[in-house]
Amino acid sequence: MAKPTGFIENTRQLPDQQPVNERLQHYQEFISPWTPEQLNQQSARCMDCGVPFCHSGCPLGNVIPEFNDAVYRGQWKEAYDILTSTNNFPEFTGRICPAPCEKACVLGINQPPVAIEEIEKHIIEMAFEQGFVKPRQVFNRTGKKIAVIGSGPAGLAAAAQLNYAGHNVTVFERDDEPGGLLRYGIPDFKLEKWVVERRIKLMEAEGVVFRCNTNAGVDVSGGDLLREFHALVLAGGCTVPRDLSVPGRNLNGVHFAMDFLTQQNRRVGGKEVKVEAIVATGKNVVVIGGGDTGSDCVGTSNRQGAASVTQFELMPTPPNERTPHMPWPTYPMTLKTSSSHEEGCEREWAIQTKAFLGDEDGNLRALQVVDVEWETGEDGRPVRFTETPGTEREIPCEMALLAMGFVYPEKKGLLDELGVEMTGKGNIRAPERTYQTTISKIFAAGDMRRGQSLVVWAISEGRECARKVDEYLMGHSLLETRDAPVLAEMF
Repeated sequence: MAKPTGFIENTRQLPDQQPVNERLQHYQEFISPWTPEQLNQQSARCMDCGVPFCHSGCPLGNVIPEFNDAVYRGQWKEAYDILTSTNNFPEFTGRICPAPCEKACVLGINQPPVAIEEIEKHIIEMAFEQGFVKPRQVFNRTGKKIAVIGSGPAGLAAAAQLNYAGHNVTVFERDDEPGGLLRYGIPDFKLEKWVVERRIKLMEAEGVVFRCNTNAGVDVSGGDLLREFHALVLAGGCTVPRDLSVPGRNLNGVHFAMDFLTQQNRRVGGKEVKVEAIVATGKNVVVIGGGDTGSDCVGTSNRQGAASVTQFELMPTPPNERTPHMPWPTYPMTLKTSSSHEEGCEREWAIQTKAFLGDEDGNLRALQVVDVEWETGEDGRPVRFTETPGTEREIPCEMALLAMGFVYPEKKGLLDELGVEMTGKGNIRAPERTYQTTISKIFAAGDMRRGQSLVVWAISEGRECARKVDEYLMGHSLLETRDAPVLAEMF
């Protein structure tokens, strides 16, 4: 245990953030690192519980009390070794994970939980700074060739693990650079792209081959992949966005959120945007959808100089604290306020968009909306809604961003050609116990298999899938596995 009285002496503290008026002028990360004293105090708050529920709250099964103790003692190499025994990319999860581990923290029952995510980020950055992170040499190659389709967190995790097992891994990416949503979906103010590039270079030094600008199923056929490689891992993500089919959907000014975010990430990276520019400058922006993607749209719109930013959510306002229907240590569906919300945003709950209204030139000018009332079930969850009479109105809007999530992976191209079986929800059918599709040498991981989820789940799935591929090819596997029960499955 780091310090028996640490959680009594110190309360939760997060690093300082750059003032809003300053950080809105750029797209870089704006969170300052802790001082050594602050880091010592925060790691000391971990109680090293007899039953550390943070382990099972984390989809990766991170060994959290142990690395907290190592940080408290200043043993950075030990902390790094413990952290990376379960997590390939703590520099990603330490920045963009919603930290389900913290929601399961025992201290969180009656105090603010341990700041696990920030400690994790400090461990990996200190490890890079002190030279602990080096290319992992693979001396014994199996001669087996594996194709990983998609270079998001699931594909990268699967590729890294399979490479460590001695296989020859090639990652196919249809974009011009690897990273998937890490590169073109997550804004730079949350995850600067040098962080992604640093990891890609490390993986290349370890022997992983990346083939970018290569759309599997288009530039290379599924048949060729099956003939050339001993196994395929499908990790292309859940990329088909949920649409809003209401009158006026085709007006100029109505866009999918990811199109908007991708364009800005390309601009920040100094790359050309070859399609019509989607910019919020001087416009009344409405973001339809209350999740993380919507929050990213809020932060980006404010940086582009929007006249106003409003975020809609169909669901009712969540409670500020746990309710009897959200007992610890389950993940609570409570109100979350992101740094982007703090930068300026009106949030409206229980509101439905009825139509997009345009001017005579076909440009969006307003939204027709109505308030709704929700009926809850016995478990406290909203089950159905009705429109509230007399609340229909127009809201000025020149740009609407649809951020209502993603429904399933793209089927046209590779999936149609391969003919793998799909679930009723449109995802690839591959049971969690095997990650194997209905075609024996084809496996699936991440959002393509489980549907839209978290970055930490994508990494977990990539790791677990890699182990199953290794077992399929070699008959056994020495790759690490997550064998702890996972409470995070409950959300």
